[in-house]
Order: sequence, then C-alpha cells, then structure tokens
Amino acid sequence: MILACHHISKSFVEKPVLNDITFHLEKGDRAAIVGINGAGKSTLLKIIIGQESADEGTVAFARDVTFGYLAQNQNLSTDHTILEEMQEVKKDVLELGKRIEEDEKKMETLTGDALNEVVTEYNELLRKYQLENGYACKGEITGVLRGLGFTEEDFEQKISTLSGGQKTRVALAKILLEKPDIIILDEPTNHLDIGSIQWLETFLMNYRGTVLVVSHDRYFLDRTVTKIIEIENTKATLFTGNYSAYAEQKKAQREATWHNYLNNQAQIKHQEEVIAKLRQFNREKSIKRAESREKMLGKMEKVEKPIEMKDDMHLVLRPCIRSGQDVMTVHHLTKRFDQKELFTDAEFSIRRGEHVAIIGNNGTGKSTLLKIIMDQESADDGTIRFGTNVHLGYYDQEHHVLNDENTLFEEIGEAHPDMTNTEIRNLLASFLFTGDDVFKRIGDLSGGEKGRVSLAKLMLSEANFLILDEPTNHLDLVSKEVLENALNSYEGTVLYVSHDRYFINHTATRILSLTHRVILDYPGNNEEGPERFTGNYDFYLQKSAEVEQSLLSAEVKRIREDLPDYENDEIGNLLAPKDGSPERNPQESAAESGKADWQKQKEEQAKARKLATDLKKCEEKISELEDENQAIDAKMVLPENATNVAELSKLQKKKEANEAELADLYEKWEMLQS
Repeated sequence: MILACHHISKSFVEKPVLNDITFHLEKGDRAAIVGINGAGKSTLLKIIIGQESADEGTVAFARDVTFGYLAQNQNLSTDHTILEEMQEVKKDVLELGKRIEEDEKKMETLTGDALNEVVTEYNELLRKYQLENGYACKGEITGVLRGLGFTEEDFEQKISTLSGGQKTRVALAKILLEKPDIIILDEPTNHLDIGSIQWLETFLMNYRGTVLVVSHDRYFLDRTVTKIIEIENTKATLFTGNYSAYAEQKKAQREATWHNYLNNQAQIKHQEEVIAKLRQFNREKSIKRAESREKMLGKMEKVEKPIEMKDDMHLVLRPCIRSGQDVMTVHHLTKRFDQKELFTDAEFSIRRGEHVAIIGNNGTGKSTLLKIIMDQESADDGTIRFGTNVHLGYYDQEHHVLNDENTLFEEIGEAHPDMTNTEIRNLLASFLFTGDDVFKRIGDLSGGEKGRVSLAKLMLSEANFLILDEPTNHLDLVSKEVLENALNSYEGTVLYVSHDRYFINHTATRILSLTHRVILDYPGNNEEGPERFTGNYDFYLQKSAEVEQSLLSAEVKRIREDLPDYENDEIGNLLAPKDGSPERNPQESAAESGKADWQKQKEEQAKARKLATDLKKCEEKISELEDENQAIDAKMVLPENATNVAELSKLQKKKEANEAELADLYEKWEMLQS
C-alpha cells in the first residue's frame, strides 16, 4: 500500500462535502476520482497532499514516498525560461555531467598520484551519472516538452510571459520529469491539444509509479486508469476498470438499486393493503391478524430510496423545419492572421443529418473557421454557401451570445418575449437554475454555468443547423452525457469543434481533420482540403495512418510534376539528367538540391514510422507481461495452489522472469520516448 485515506470527512459552512471517504492505492495503480461539479474531487486531492485539513480522518503515505501535484491553475513566478525551469528539475544530473567534463579536462594535463585521484573520482561520477540515466537527460527534457506541445522555439520563452494554460503545461512537464512515486493531477488535459493528450496518455500508461487523477476527459480516463473512485452525495465508491467499465457498472448498480427499492415498496404496499382489509372486517380474529402483520411489517427491512440525481439537464433539441439536402458548401476558403496562414483553399460540404466534428491541434484555426461560417470573422478568400431552409444556431465557447449585464431571467425573456414567466422558470430549472438563481447576473456566472445558459438558448432556437464551439467545456460528466443524448436524437445537422474525444466518439458521424500538414503545406489541391473521415473518432484513428501515406504520395506526385526533366521511377532516389550528362546548369542543381531535401525528409519520416512501430510493440509487450503477472498473482492465491510449494515456486520464478524483462522493456520504452 502506497497511499491510504481513512474516514476522511470535510464540511464547508456546515455543508458536508466529503463524508467517511476511505480507499487505498497500491504501487503501480492508476486511479481516477470522478463526480459531478462540486462533489469535492479537488478538495479531496488538496487534503491528500496537505494543502487543506480534513475535519475527520487521516491520510497515510508509505515511508519515503514522494509525490508530484498538478493543480488546475498554476501561477509560476520565475525569471527562468521554459528550458531553464526544466533543467532545474535535473539540476543534480546536469551538475554531474559538468563535473565529468571538468575531470576529463584535468586528466589531459595531470600525472602520477594526482591523475590517479582524479581518475577515481571520475569513475565514481561516471557510475552515478549512468545510474541517473544522465546520457538521456537532455533528450528526456526535450521529449517531454515536445510531447506537451512546446516547440524548440518556445524553449527560450520566459515563463513570466506565458499564459495560464502554458504555465500549467510547464508545471506538468516538471512533474513528469521528476518521476515521483505518486503523480497527482487535477484536470491535466484542460490546456492540452489532442496530440499532447495522446502523448500524456502513453506516458501515464507506462509510468512505473502510481497515478491519481481528477478529469472530465472520459476518453483519457478510458485509456489511462484501471480504478475509478466515485464521489457521489459525499460518499466514495471504488470501481475496478476504466471509465467505460465504471459507467456500465454504475448503470447496472442504479438499475438494481431502483429495482430493489420498487420491489420493497410493492411488498410494503401489499402488506399495508392486507392490514387495512383485515381491519375493515372489524372482527376479533381479523384485528389480531392485522396486528400480527403490523408487527411483521415493522420488523421488515426497509430499502432506502435511492437519491435522485438533481444535476440532470433536460435537453431536447428540435429543428424548426427540414432543411434541403445540401446544408453548406465551402469553396477555396483561406484565412491569414499577420501573414500566418491558418488554412488555405479549404474545400468541404455538409449534408442534412450529418454530425461533423472538426479536430486539430491548438492554433490550426478551428474556432476561426466557425466564426467565419457565422459571419463573425471575414475570410481572406473563398465562399460559403448555405442550402435552402437552413436556420443556424450557434454555441460560442466564449459565450459572446450572452449579455453579461442581464440576469438569467432577462436573457431568456429578451430572446423569447412570447414565453411566460412560468415557462422561463421551468426552462431554467431544467438547466439546474432554480429559486433565486434565475436572478443572477450573467457576468457573475462560472464558465460551466454560462455554458448551461447558452445551451438553454440554443434549445429554444429551433435551428436545423447547429454550430458548436467546444460545447463540453466546463460541463461535468453527467451534463456531457445529457448533451450527447440530445445531439444523438437531434434530426438536424451539426458542425462542432471539440477536443473531447469521448464526446466525438459518441456523437460524430464524420470528422474533418484541420491540421497544418493538410491545410498549409499543400495549398491549391482541393482533394486535400480539411481531410474527411466517415465515422467516429476511433474510425478516424484507424484511417489516419492511411491518410499519412496518401499525403506522402501526393507530395511525391507534386515533386515529380515540378521536376519534369528527371527520371522519377524510384521514389526518393536522387535523380540524374535524362541525357546522362555530368554537367549541370544552376536550375538543374537547384532541382537536385530540392530532391535531396525530399530524400532527407523521406528518411526522417521512415525513421519516425519505425520508431512509432517499435514503441507500439514495446508498449504491447509491457501490457502483455503486466497482464500475465496479474494472472500469476491470481493463481498464487487459489486454494489448490496455496499449499503447493512446487507450483508456487514455479509461479514465483515465472513472475520474477517477467519482472526482469519488464525492467528492460521500461528502459527501452524510455529510450524510444527520448
């Protein structure tokens, strides 16, 4: 056991938040704490790390255990650059490297006993350096920063000039480099794009230590955790498995609980009806029988009524009229900011009933594309044409559609003056705004509350083409599921931007991948617009490798067209002039230089693909051995094996062999990652 929470309770202004929370984590566990907004997840993390005190209960760590904690918001205050801040984490290792270099210089000039003394020191430093994996230190720093979305140009940025999200990524990078025994993360994916999230998932899946995370990213939880600690109505329940397994178990648990309660109520009602009937007879025997049954009823176990979740939004989206088959067509759309091209010559169309998700890394222009469609931004070139009877509804992640000076009641009333006061209150209540909440100013609401108001207005719009910009931001898990169900039953057309891969997986019928490689590197080729995938996010992942190859083929074709005077039969080979002449004019030299660059690029791509393949094989083998060790542990506790010394010895030897192989694989994985 590496961490144990015993009977943790916490209240704020006499309102219980946590009550008798008990669980423990073993070394190597990857666990998530889930629950609705306000359930006390972040509070529990702060109690665990000692930032807050519990009213009751204790937190116990194993001896000499180290932990790293990532809060939702970081306020790093330092004059360091990003790279310097990372080097501080590895300061001791880097210092060892410097001392080794100094000793190497000394050994060039010393002789006799002085030389022997330096050699002895040098060998000891070298041993420590190798134990600390010093040779991979710089590569490890670079790998983590790149994995979390920083470019080499970013490395020299001062941390004081970074945004809040960038500072959070720096803080996360420091924790990952420190490699504590327990990594504790509060919403680590909030400021990461999809590529960085995927990298973090791989890192955590192969982390040797223990991971405890709070996250609303269900796809992330599916990929990284094997235990779920649910906080509901101040209580904690432990589930085994990832998020999807937890959701299934929770659904079955709720159904079973309600079934037991309803059966119990039916039995009670039946007994009460029998007792009432016996009393109606008004005879001595019948009254005695009624009294006997009343005693039995009093002793009967009463099943407590399950607490109904009051956080469910009741969201129903209905299009006003049916649109034409062709909803929107985009031709040659181009957008630049300060000479930086976001996308060029984008071409795509959307047909009635499609649910289209736009994905891509931060800064590729996803939200800008939606604003151009909504005529909130102007395109530099290209056209957008809407089909017949298309009525737009827009959900803006910055909530510009809301008036900060209005109350919630006024916001709905002004947009829909035909609604009665009761209708407005009922609508807001379905989005969890009750009582005096309806008189709060929009400007005083949290991001999640503003999101719910925007969704309420969207529901009333009766649009048949919904444009949504990060609709799941700030929504808790239950609210996300409600929105998913509403979109899946929606008969109109949907175009949305989202980083929530679980949401995409459950709502998208098609994906547009807006990437620098597709939009910026290959302008003018309509077939390479935003790349189209028919299917959900999992289908997109399967097809993305094929797209990589098709883009590579397209680039080869372009090079061949640009070099018409050269033989191009073998892709990537340096080409010779057709006449075999050894002399080349400047144009020929430039062409060959361009081809050499292409050859280099091709070799780098081949190396990258091989590295990715090796990494995948390594991860699969690690997973296979870990599963085998779990199976061995299960066999060792079986009654038939518990007293079988020979069998136990055999199992133990197999496990030790697996552990030795795993140690090598972990080292190999770290080397591949660097």
